Amino acid sequence: MKRTLLFILCFLSSFFSNAQELITAYEKSNGTETATYQEGIKFYKKLAQQFPQIDIREMGKTDSGEPLHLVVFNKEEKFRFSELQNSEKPILFINNGIHPGESDGIDASMMMLRNWAQNISQHQFLDNVIVAVIPFYNIGGALNRNSTTRTNQNGPEEYGFRGNAQNYDLNRDFIKMDSKNAFAFAEIFHQLDPDVFIDTHVTNGSDHQHVVTVLTTQHNKLGGNLGEYLEEEFEPMIFEEMEAKGRNPIEYVNVHGTTPENGWTQFWDAPRYSTGYTTLFQTFGFMTEDHMWKDYKTRVENIFDFLNIAAELTAQEGSKIQKLKAEDRQQLLKADSLPVMWKNNKDEFKMVTLEGYSTSKPESELTGNSLLKYDRNDTFEKDVPFYNYYQVEKSVRVPNYYVIPQAWFEVINRLKANGVKMEALKKDTIISVEVYHIEDFKTVSNPYEGHYLHYNTKLKKLTQKIAFRKGDYLIDTQQKAKRYIVETLEPEAQDSFFNWNFFDSILQQKENFSAYVFEPKAIDILANLPSQEQEEFYEKQEEDSVFAANNYAQLDWIFKRSKHYEKAHKRYPVYRLNGK
Repeated sequence: MKRTLLFILCFLSSFFSNAQELITAYEKSNGTETATYQEGIKFYKKLAQQFPQIDIREMGKTDSGEPLHLVVFNKEEKFRFSELQNSEKPILFINNGIHPGESDGIDASMMMLRNWAQNISQHQFLDNVIVAVIPFYNIGGALNRNSTTRTNQNGPEEYGFRGNAQNYDLNRDFIKMDSKNAFAFAEIFHQLDPDVFIDTHVTNGSDHQHVVTVLTTQHNKLGGNLGEYLEEEFEPMIFEEMEAKGRNPIEYVNVHGTTPENGWTQFWDAPRYSTGYTTLFQTFGFMTEDHMWKDYKTRVENIFDFLNIAAELTAQEGSKIQKLKAEDRQQLLKADSLPVMWKNNKDEFKMVTLEGYSTSKPESELTGNSLLKYDRNDTFEKDVPFYNYYQVEKSVRVPNYYVIPQAWFEVINRLKANGVKMEALKKDTIISVEVYHIEDFKTVSNPYEGHYLHYNTKLKKLTQKIAFRKGDYLIDTQQKAKRYIVETLEPEAQDSFFNWNFFDSILQQKENFSAYVFEPKAIDILANLPSQEQEEFYEKQEEDSVFAANNYAQLDWIFKRSKHYEKAHKRYPVYRLNGK
């Protein structure tokens, strides 16, 4: 009898100890604190030990030196990537802590997976979905905890920092991949090939009554059947289910420094951002932006509901999403041209209901100037235009192949990390290819995420014979990564590798001339140029006084039309090939 009683006491002690370990820091504090990185990983490891439906694994190092973790909930208890890929279930992929000060999703995900595991019979939809979660993406930022940098944010008491261990904003790093985090993320993303992706954030900007704002993949850019279904069915279902729970979500209020009562334009999710990146691979992207002036408990409760609803709808609609995804991928392979530049279409919009606050501009006590003020005691509800339609500004014809010399290994490594298949040339070869020359571009005046971004890139296209070496790479565009390939290798695209400075060395001329030596040659060179170019030179002398007064500029004009001018200057070293 004593042994039985002792066993029962030990069992109960163990049970309550385990149960206590599965209570989050958020719950222990009654909604005022968020889990540290160490607490979060310990929680998930304990969860995986107790419940066979949950797995946690390390997925490569991050800039902080700590490993990136992936947690997977699969009721079938299968967790190998090969098993996940072969499953017919749709996959929901949740990314938390990309900005660790925006920690709402971190705590909501912990409670959600625990609740599912503890009450699995009550969640029948889990038969039909796999959910993968990155608990903390920006681990370096999560380890850099403080209570001051989120100046306007209403809780939690302490939180992580926006910049990662290298001080990069990781939600600008999905194309340029300056961080180890981005390489680890790409491996996870392509191994999962998720159907729906959610990146959890917190925002400020304007003030309003809404707790959850949602930045959804731009439906025109996603295109095809998926884009139409996302805009007309899937996103509205999420909003309807949230409203049924008494929540008041709204499209991300893309207003900063002004007020939203006259409507706003949809945030442009370029591929540098998570939701723009997922678009390139036919995955729905949602960036939840909880409103930072709402208290922490309310924010976490709202995002908890959003994540649960997204999981249920992914289970419910998964077969349809997968069917449309497969169809769109087939259509993508047939596409002769793809867009590289977009612009907002102000002629099309949809109306959304803004629950706002009245505003005024009283004189500032500090500066003496007018200052925007919101009156939270004076509320209104108003339908406003949401300009979420974009149209193609420029498309490019997609070549059969791109050819990239092996010397550009930084670009090649990023392509490979994103599943781009390529074939190494087996011998030195001269190939007739389409060649871009960079005619013009603008560059930002201040550094942006470690780069001086180019924009407004202009090109000149020629057909030339280029000598390639054994080991240079041939990239067939007929593959799943087709959109990613075009968006990164076409220089005019907003987030191309050229615009992110990966090819800046071609912009610097390596060989030049001394004016006093070159002038006699220049006279002969000019005399032997085609008559049209000679006329162009003399006209420029007459019409351009600055040019006429500058000896070097005139000699340089001639030099650049001579055999002495290096061929590689401003020649973009990624070549287009039709045929093979």
